Order: sequence, then C-alpha cells, then structure tokens
Amino acid sequence: MNDSLKKELVAIVGEANAIEDPNLSMPYGADATKLYYPPDLVLFPQNAQEMSQILILANRFRFPVVPRGAGTGMSGGAVPIGGGVVLSLERMDKILELDAKDGVCVVEPGVKTLQLQVKARELNMFYPPDPASSKECTIGGNLAECAGGLRAIKYGVTREYVLGLEAVLPTGDVITTGARTHKGVVGYDLTRLLVGSEGTLGILTKAILKLLPLPEAKATLLAAFEGVDKAMEYLFDVLGSGILPSAAEFMDRLSYWCVSDELNLLIPYDKPVLLIFEVDGRKFQVKKDLEILLGIAKRYGIVIAHAFDDEAEDIWNVRRELSPSMYKLKPNKLSEDIVVPRTKIVQMLSTIEQISENLDLPIPVFGHIGDGNLHVNIMYDANQEEEKQKIPLAVEGIFKEVIKLKGTISGEHGVGITKMPYLSMELAPKHIEVMKGIKKVFDPNNILNPHKIFPS
Repeated sequence: MNDSLKKELVAIVGEANAIEDPNLSMPYGADATKLYYPPDLVLFPQNAQEMSQILILANRFRFPVVPRGAGTGMSGGAVPIGGGVVLSLERMDKILELDAKDGVCVVEPGVKTLQLQVKARELNMFYPPDPASSKECTIGGNLAECAGGLRAIKYGVTREYVLGLEAVLPTGDVITTGARTHKGVVGYDLTRLLVGSEGTLGILTKAILKLLPLPEAKATLLAAFEGVDKAMEYLFDVLGSGILPSAAEFMDRLSYWCVSDELNLLIPYDKPVLLIFEVDGRKFQVKKDLEILLGIAKRYGIVIAHAFDDEAEDIWNVRRELSPSMYKLKPNKLSEDIVVPRTKIVQMLSTIEQISENLDLPIPVFGHIGDGNLHVNIMYDANQEEEKQKIPLAVEGIFKEVIKLKGTISGEHGVGITKMPYLSMELAPKHIEVMKGIKKVFDPNNILNPHKIFPS
C-alpha cells in the first residue's frame, strides 16, 4: 500500500478516524490468542457507505480488509495476516432502537454485549446471549463468531436472536437481510449464512435482534462433587426432574484452584469438581426449582452456597474471569472450545486427563456442561521449546477423541487461524469445497479477511 492509496483511504473516514503510525496500530494486529500480524492501516468507519467505498478500493487495488470488533476472539479470526487495512467497528456503538412491544432492538456492531443487556433490562426486556467476555466483547464480534456463552442450554446461541442484518459485501455492495419481525422465510436465509461466517462473507453494520421479557427472578446454586461422573449424574437428574437451568457451568479441580481465592470457598480436596447452576423465571417457580436443585444435590455432594438475584453476581463475575486466571499455572495458553454430547463428557474428560499426564502439561477444563461445550486450556511455557513441541500433539489427540465421540472441534470460538489445520478432521472434502464456493461468490477477489477458515 503506497502513500497515495493510504491518503485516499484516510480521506474516506477522516484523519481522526485513522491510525497510520505502526506503533499505535499494534493492538489492532492481535486478538486474545496473542497472535500478531501488523496492519498497514487502521480505519474506524462510521457507517456502511464509508465501508463500501473502502471495499471498492480494496477490489481495485487488491489489498486485504480485515473487520474487527473488540479483539476478544480466541481463534485469530480478526488478525490481519498479510497486512492490509483493519476496519475497527468499535466506534459504531449506538443502540438505534429498543422496542419492548415488538420485542426487537436495532444496534450497530460496536455495541458491547453487556451494554445492550443493561439497556434492555431498563425496559424489562432480556437479551439472552451471554459470552463470558460480555463486558468487553461487541455484538458485531458475537455475530461474526455466533457466540454461545453461559445461557445456551436454555436460550440458545446468538444466531437464535438475529432477525435481520445490514451488511457490506466484500465487493462493496450494501445489502439488508431478514426483517424486523419474529418470522420471515422469503428467499434463502442469508442472515444465518452471515452469522458465524467470521467476517469472511460480509461486514455487519446493523443488526435487528430479538428480545424476550425479562425473567422475574433468578437463583444460583453451587455444588461440589467427588468426580465428574457424579456431577453428570446430578445434571441428568436435574434435567429429568423437568428443570431446564438457564446456566449449568463446570470447573474441574485445576480450574477451581485458579479461582478458589476469589470464590472464597472451602471445598474438601476429595470433592474437586464444582458446578454452578442458575435457574430463572417467575418468583414462585424459581423458589420451587431451587428447592428441587438443593434436594437433588444433597444426594450427590456438598452444597457450598446458594443466592438469589444479584447476591450471586460475584460468583458469576469470578466465572467470567476464569479464563485469564489460568495464567497462574503457566505463562502461555492455547484455548480450545470443543463440544461433545452430554453423555460423552465423562469419557472426553478422562481422555484429556490422560493426555495431560502423558505430555506433562497442565490442562484445566471448564465450561458449559449443560450443552457439552468444554473449554480446554493447554498451559505451557513458550520459552521452553520442549513444551511448545507438545502443543500440536495435545490438540490433535483431543480433537481425535472429539470426532470419535461425534462432537465438534469448536462450539463458539470459530475456526479462524488456530483451528484451520484441523478442519478436515471434521468436515468432508465436498463440504469444504461447497463452503469455498460460497466464499468465491461473495468475495471473488478474496479481499475480505483472507487466509481464515480454509487452508490454502
């Protein structure tokens, strides 16, 4: 990219919305994976029209464009391999409409997830998707990755709440998909196609999202168990009782150790597996559900604490900080987010424990046990070459077991860069061929977020 082209690009957004200095643009070359590739230019567009002009130039001069939210991604999906322009959407952060009667909101992609949840709550409404990084992550990033989060067991993932989109295609064309209604089946479902496409098929500039009535009450329960098998028996008993928790979270022994000081709980050493359950709904129903949860838990383990409403927020805040707390074990981390059927969780965790022992690497596991989504954290020291060489062995061993158990190698982090080498373990050649064909239709010059998802 020469200086003349950079000036033309900066002129589209204005100097106040551009970063050319390599030192200042460094944070925009990485995400939560800590992978880094330097961008040539960082731009902060304010609307779809500015993005369209940028992409038209990108097709003319063949430079890559990488859309970016808050950089909380765990797969390298927003890292600018090959340089080019990073389009940060963080300044497009307006909630344009909140309508409790229609049960919809219209937002720009830079709106933080927690910000939307708080605003919806003021109208007694509820936006259920709840990634652990909700304080930092943006709606645009959630849509690009089809984020899941803590409430997926009851409420589903992000795609269930997307009614329509405004998107700028890689060619610079601006399209709208879906409708401002809770139903709509006209034509192919391009909304579903764009959600989860990891910024490779279009840049999402507005989203029409579905809202639900705010549950009247909620309650949280913590319980410790002697092993994963007992914890899973408890979960199945809860589900069998007719209760569908709004969250069902799991920490293994190592994970719990990382946050035990913050939780300030004393759990006997012989009860290393911790579950956190949340139920929500009408007050009378929540009270009844909590009584049932307590009654079942007493047959399996020790109930550590339970709390109603916001009294439990400290517990959930600690759960949200679980991932960064892992650095107490080792200075470096590779995070995977596998999913297996609930009936296979015990077997999956047993395999991970065996891999950890064989490679002499700590691998704490936590996650959304209610939907089978486990966050597997391979901890290592990047300064130790021997430990670095073990990482691919650990990942391959874990993924092989996932596929064997009819699971998936990513539940919410996406493919990006980190899972790209393993794509063929899960998807057949024809499947990949069809997806590459879709990419070619949307992006004939491979301008938008290239070098992601598909191996070259």
